[in-house]
Amino acid sequence: MEKDSKLIVIPWDFTNIAENALVHGVKIAKMVDNELRLLHIVDKKLDTAKKEEVTNRLNEIAGKTERIYNVKVDSFIMQGNIFNAISKYVSDIQANLVIMGTHGMKGMQKITGSWALKVIAGSKVPFIVVQDPPKDMSKYQNILFPIDFKMEQKEKLYWAIFMSKYFDSRIHILQSATQDKSLLKKQKVNLNFAIKFLIQNRIDYEIHTIEKSGNFAKDTIKFAHDKNIDLVIIMTTKNINFSDYVVGAHEQYIIANSSHIPVMCINPKANYAKVAQYMYG
Repeated sequence: MEKDSKLIVIPWDFTNIAENALVHGVKIAKMVDNELRLLHIVDKKLDTAKKEEVTNRLNEIAGKTERIYNVKVDSFIMQGNIFNAISKYVSDIQANLVIMGTHGMKGMQKITGSWALKVIAGSKVPFIVVQDPPKDMSKYQNILFPIDFKMEQKEKLYWAIFMSKYFDSRIHILQSATQDKSLLKKQKVNLNFAIKFLIQNRIDYEIHTIEKSGNFAKDTIKFAHDKNIDLVIIMTTKNINFSDYVVGAHEQYIIANSSHIPVMCINPKANYAKVAQYMYG
């Protein structure tokens, strides 16, 4: 399969939510000089005539988007299930980024879990999950970087630096005030690691602390709302399982946040080779 790390993929289902994701894709593609691809997943039982009809509709949307926004857009249709086909496809072609729309956690999704998280889990490519169209087409001025004691937190720093360099963003590091000395020590290690490379890469940053221990996911979104954050960068739960979907992993709350802030989701042990250069200036 052809590999293209200069490609942003937009999962497409012909809904307004997908259109919102597409506008975010246009915004980012223009700034990082990437191309866009609309990816539509169809059922294996779909007959040839129906598939041809869907293909024509998809090509029409791609062409219209290209004419309006002056950014290169193509389309691709594949058979499968959205919960594994999307992540497998973008990982196989080594796309640079996926921008996906979500309705948030509504109705039965509150019981069965966020379908967005199910799509993201296992992907080697970062996802930006959005609910609304971008408020403007300008750069992300403020990026929120929640930090805790987990070792995987270091991995998302690569992408924070990558995004900040392209968008001239200020990184807001948010930490919780834990009383556990062991966890606090690990959190300080992650914080010092982050500060070191942000300084080395000349990234503007601020450090914030949530003084009262509580629900860090809810505290994160409240902070993001109050500070007018443009993008939140999170790590997904390592080895996520069915119970996480049902009970609700903390990132489900952040992804489907009521403030509708875009969220960049990175899976542990993803492939960061193409952005590693930014770790060293």
